[in-house]
Amino acid sequence: MTEVVFTRTRLRTIDRSSCAARTQAASSIATRLSLAAAGTPPQDHQSPSLAPSAGAATSAELERLYQSLCEATETVNPRTFRLLHSGNRKIAQKLIEEAGEVAIEAVRHRTKSTIRESADLLYHLVVLWHRAGVKPGDVWLEMQSRAERFGLAEKLPKPPSD
Repeated sequence: MTEVVFTRTRLRTIDRSSCAARTQAASSIATRLSLAAAGTPPQDHQSPSLAPSAGAATSAELERLYQSLCEATETVNPRTFRLLHSGNRKIAQKLIEEAGEVAIEAVRHRTKSTIRESADLLYHLVVLWHRAGVKPGDVWLEMQSRAERFGLAEKLPKPPSD
């Protein structure tokens, strides 16, 4: 189902069926993460197993946020709604802004402020993922793959230069 939404500056079309598909996929991944964290093997043997160290409580909250973005409305969630419809550039700008604020608070050794700014950073990251069609579970699987190869889910090594 496609819905037409009017914003202040332009007409925007939202494909609600793709939102539903993303929500269903994210829910499935959240369930697998929760089972893995509890030490319960997944029932679907074709899906990759997830390490218990994935942090189900944290990832479950990010999954919940990701799923709820499909239901954000201008009346109930005006700030989120406007952000989702502002475009990737604006969302990326907010993400960079929040990353800077996290860094500043951490350098100042302000733990509570670092936590609050980190929550803002994660919120904007999940909004960007949603807008770009990136599922949180795909990010967790990438991190798991890196952890299995390198011992940590660290940044990939740079390729050798010529």
